[in-house]
Amino acid sequence: MRIRLPFGRTAFFVGVFAFAFVALLPLRVAAGWFALDGRGLSAREASGSLWFGALREARFGAVPLGDLDARLNVLPLLLGRARLSLSREGADGAFEGAVTVSRHGFGLDDLSGQLRPGPLFAPLPLATLDLSAFTAHFAGGRCDHAQGEVRAGLSGDLAGMLLSSGLRGTARCAEGALLIPLASQTGEQLNLRFEGDGAWRIDLLVRPTDPAAPGRLTAAGFTAGQSGYVRRIDGNF
Repeated sequence: MRIRLPFGRTAFFVGVFAFAFVALLPLRVAAGWFALDGRGLSAREASGSLWFGALREARFGAVPLGDLDARLNVLPLLLGRARLSLSREGADGAFEGAVTVSRHGFGLDDLSGQLRPGPLFAPLPLATLDLSAFTAHFAGGRCDHAQGEVRAGLSGDLAGMLLSSGLRGTARCAEGALLIPLASQTGEQLNLRFEGDGAWRIDLLVRPTDPAAPGRLTAAGFTAGQSGYVRRIDGNF
């Protein structure tokens, strides 16, 4: 004996089954599907489901993010994008935002919180980056949208000069790269430039007032220019 189900009811049950399957999909499996590690986001362990998961000892490139709660947003899937919301509370300070992946693009959305780059940008003593509503989107390997406030905290000195810790600026796209131009009230300028392939470049401009500083700066790799002394540092995530 055959049991015939109306098409509408059949579609309903198929939809419920598909939703339940996706809802119970482990976060670690979904992370592999979306190739998040290829976009720079990795973790020692991914646990829980796609909707209520956690990333332990997460990192973006070489920058530690700590332990993060993670969940997939439904609506962007309808537009062909996977958006994974991330958040953190606790001793490491609050952090929230999202990573968005599409077929031809990648983005960081509405990041707010503090990052600690560690030795990534050495010898520049960049200790912290404080982000506020920071967004950066890349499409086809090129930056096509960026915004948000960034503040850089420097610790220690460079070539015997004590650098200002109050550099601020606003992110933007420039010539296909993500550019974060930062400046202090005392005249230092720090330009952070990030390419879609993970390469980065830092240009630090200082204007020394100590007569002995130019010699130390030149020995530390700085080059004299019209506006001061510039040091360029290149690297890759």
